[in-house]
Amino acid sequence: MEKNKLIVILGTTACGKSGLGVALAKRYHGEIVSADSRQVYRGLDLGTGKITPEEMEGVPHHMLDVADPGESYSVAQFQRGAYEAIDAIAARGRLPFLVGGTGLYIRAVSEGYVFHAAPPDPALRARLETLSTQELRSGLAALGVGVDTDAWNNRPRLIRLLEKSRNGEDPHAEAQRQPRYDVLTLGVSFPRETVCRRIDERLLARLDAGMVQEVAELRLQGVSDEFLEGLGLEYRYILRYLQGTLPSEDALIDELGRAIKRFAKRQVSWFKKDKDVHWLDMEADPAAEAAALIDAFL
Repeated sequence: MEKNKLIVILGTTACGKSGLGVALAKRYHGEIVSADSRQVYRGLDLGTGKITPEEMEGVPHHMLDVADPGESYSVAQFQRGAYEAIDAIAARGRLPFLVGGTGLYIRAVSEGYVFHAAPPDPALRARLETLSTQELRSGLAALGVGVDTDAWNNRPRLIRLLEKSRNGEDPHAEAQRQPRYDVLTLGVSFPRETVCRRIDERLLARLDAGMVQEVAELRLQGVSDEFLEGLGLEYRYILRYLQGTLPSEDALIDELGRAIKRFAKRQVSWFKKDKDVHWLDMEADPAAEAAALIDAFL
C-alpha cells in the first residue's frame, strides 16, 4: 500500500524552522506537527521558543502543550501522538509537516522506530531517581552505553536507558525500524557565526519578554526544581539565577548564551549524520528552494 507523504523540517536552534514551516504549510495546504521534547509541556513557552498563535498564521499545529510540567513524557509517547496527528492530517487531504529540533523525536517518527514495551522496574527506578544527572551519565558510560544529544539533559530518558541496561535489555532497541511514511527531509542552518549571533539576539528578546518570570511562575505553581534542572538550557540556568547560584543577569546571559551555542553545535553533529537531509541555503531563498524539492517529491 502506498505510504502517506511527510515533509520533515529539522535544524539547529534559532535558525528559522518554525517560520519556514508555516510558510510552506500555507503554500501546500498543510498542517504542522511539532517535534520538540520540551514544547510538549504546557506553560513552557518563552523558554522553549514555542511558536505563538500569531506566528502560526492560522496553520494548525499539533503536539504542543500535550503534557503537564513535571509529568514523565517519553519518545514512545510522542511517536504515538505524532502518528495519530499525521495520519489524521493526511486523511483530511492535507500535507503533514514534522518540524522541530529534537533529533530523537524526529527519527522515531520519520524512520519508524520500534519501541519494546518492557515493563519498568519500580524498585530499580526508585534507586535511579536518587542519582544526579551526572551520576546517571557516568553509570551509562560505565556500562558502555552511548547517550545521544537529545538524552544528555533528559533525566527520564537517562533513567530509562540505565533501567533497560541493568535489566539486560538493549538500551537502543528502538533502532529497529518499520518506516510508516514516505519522507522528504529538509534541513535549515546558518554558518556558525550567524547561528551564534541569532542565539544572542533571541536570548535577549526572550529575557525582555519575561522568560525569567515564566520560570519563577512555574516554581510557584509547584513545578519542582529537579524537573526544571532536567530540562536543561534556559530552565536550568534561569533556575540557578533564581536560586542565587548565578549572581547577576549578566552572568545568566553569559553562561546561558554559551550553553545554547554548545547545544547548537551538538545538534549540527547529530543532524549531519543523516545523509538524506537536503540542506537549504538559508541566506538565499530557502522557501523557493524547499518548494522546488517538495514539488518534485510530491
